[in-house]
Amino acid sequence: MATVSDLRAVLTDTLDKRGVLGQLKARVRAEVFAALDDQSEVKPVLSHENLLINEMIREYLEFNKYKYTSSVLSAETGLSDIPLDRSFLARELNLFEDSSAESVPILYGMLAHFLHGHKDMPCPSALKPSSERTIERRITSSADRFAKDSHL
Repeated sequence: MATVSDLRAVLTDTLDKRGVLGQLKARVRAEVFAALDDQSEVKPVLSHENLLINEMIREYLEFNKYKYTSSVLSAETGLSDIPLDRSFLARELNLFEDSSAESVPILYGMLAHFLHGHKDMPCPSALKPSSERTIERRITSSADRFAKDSHL
């Protein structure tokens, strides 16, 4: 007969494998933060640059379904519940976007731009979903290029 600790271990393992455990932990953290957040405390006015950065981070978090992290970011920074329009962000950042770039967060396009090192490449270009191995190769090749350039 299974003990309580055996059942707990199996339940924890099953929830972890399904990805539910991480979501539950994130939800608990978000709820604790919301409960502790002092609503009477006035948030400082965000600079224009911080607002743009926070909006790009929020876009990335929501794209990747990190909704609890996004809610904590919004609460902590005082972002509006309604995100800034993506075309507004692109204009503010002086970005040229092709139609495929609009399917991924701006941060992915910026990362692709810098990983590929093309100064004349429109930024952001769409970073097509790829395997982790491909991303690791790109990062390694960029790191190698940086190391070679640093020795010159």
